[in-house]
Amino acid sequence: MSTKPNKSIFLADDDEDDCLLFEDALREVSTSAELLTASDGVELIDLMEKTVPPPPDVIFLDLNMPRKNGFECLDYIRKTKAWEHIPIVIFSTTGQEEMVRKVHEKGANFFIRKPGSFPKLKQAIKQILDIDWTKHSWTPARENFHYQY
Repeated sequence: MSTKPNKSIFLADDDEDDCLLFEDALREVSTSAELLTASDGVELIDLMEKTVPPPPDVIFLDLNMPRKNGFECLDYIRKTKAWEHIPIVIFSTTGQEEMVRKVHEKGANFFIRKPGSFPKLKQAIKQILDIDWTKHSWTPARENFHYQY
């Protein structure tokens, strides 16, 4: 675990129910984590421009969103010098191998297919929050990149 007591987490997802479920799961995993949400990619970039620095500890990024999708956000964040090292976890309903490969190549740190149950969602969030990003490889091996719960 990080020595920083409060984790700052950004979630970009256009599905309001998924956001509420994520927030509930996060609260059960970590009562001290701060969650900021964006309903699409344009909102996420606006949020980052207003609040970073300090950077969030991790960004959970959905792929299928209006206005600016997850691929475009990932690309934009990785090309922005001040943000390029922020850990990004793709958090999507799709598990298509082509999508997983594409976001791996674009520099995402992990790909998690949205779990089908609340306990599995909590497990996925806990697993990501337990990562010490200061010691983690920025280019994870392809076989360690995609988690399905």
